[in-house]
Amino acid sequence: MIAALARGISRIGNYSSAVDCQSTIECLSQLGISTRRDRNIVVVDGRGFDGFAKPTARLDAGNSGTTIRLLSGILAGLPFECEISGDASLSARPMKRIIDPLRLMGARVEARDDRYTPLRISGGNLKAIDYVPPVASAQVKSCVLLAGLSAEGTTTVTEQVATRDHTEIMLRHCGACIDVTRSDQGTSISVEGHQNFGPLGDYVIPSDFSSAAFFIAAALVVSGSEGILRDVGANPSRIALLDVLKTAGAEIESGTARLLQGEPVTDITVRHSTLHGRLDVSGALVANLIDEIPILAILGTQIDGSLKVSQAKELRVKECDRIDAIVRNLRAMKVEIEEFDDGFLIEGPQQLQGAVVESFDDHRIAMAFSIAGLAAAGETTIRGASAAAVSLPEFFGLLESSGAPVALS
Repeated sequence: MIAALARGISRIGNYSSAVDCQSTIECLSQLGISTRRDRNIVVVDGRGFDGFAKPTARLDAGNSGTTIRLLSGILAGLPFECEISGDASLSARPMKRIIDPLRLMGARVEARDDRYTPLRISGGNLKAIDYVPPVASAQVKSCVLLAGLSAEGTTTVTEQVATRDHTEIMLRHCGACIDVTRSDQGTSISVEGHQNFGPLGDYVIPSDFSSAAFFIAAALVVSGSEGILRDVGANPSRIALLDVLKTAGAEIESGTARLLQGEPVTDITVRHSTLHGRLDVSGALVANLIDEIPILAILGTQIDGSLKVSQAKELRVKECDRIDAIVRNLRAMKVEIEEFDDGFLIEGPQQLQGAVVESFDDHRIAMAFSIAGLAAAGETTIRGASAAAVSLPEFFGLLESSGAPVALS
């Protein structure tokens, strides 16, 4: 999306094969953005806000919350009306969190029940705002910042809990005017409207830490295992899971981080470990590792101690209700788990028993319970396992090539 907003040719290497990422490309193509793909390199011909054209049909974001929320910020700045929606899962996810700030900026946004897709956005003539998101969400922050690039004046988003900052890093890499200040009130990010900036150039995306987390967990729970993951993104806003696991005694070593277009990357070595302690995941920590909580729950069953997750109600409105999915599946695997409105508690260690579990059409649930199956006694079947393709189509092949007994049907 940033390459499309830039002026010039961007060559984006190590581009994910994820279905979500393909949804972004298809939406941009419908908006008149020239893209072409050669294996894992995507070439984008960016022409700024002037390079977008009115689509002839409704945009389809598929299962991707990132696509619809960030792209809505761009659509709000375009001088035409269009619609954007997604699959059944995305249609149940809350969009009021982006509708409100976009309306404050002057966009006309209509939505089903005023909070769900499809969204009908009539953009253009935006004005800058100072905004404090009611939830800690990098998607909301990025939506407002991208809209701010086409607004009159300087748009500022102030976060009381800092979230991942990939958007800020990438805009700065392109030469965009963006300011980040930190104070007792939080982190404020400001962008100037009506600015032009250059392309990404030859840009290599670090390997995704959230995908790497499942292989880290696999090595931790399978006796005798060791794994090395190369060139993994090590942005501090993304890797709190490593600190949590190291606190619990996990044998994890990270190499010296090096910068890749402003993003730190590193190699991670992990070995089978006995985990212990009483882990409490809450507050600002939740925002940093929200996507890793499903796999952390699996590891929580193996801890000589306990894992308590709280203040994580955002899990209820992900691709599925992930708290409910975690609790149901772990109980199917004979784990005792206490459910809260905003989290859960697991006392460990507990022996997982093979069972039939559900993905609930959620990629992270499908992958997390595949790792649970490695730690379980007996065979585990994941219904709807193909959901893993949303973020990592190669997941089961990589797992099998690492020595895991995987059978697809």
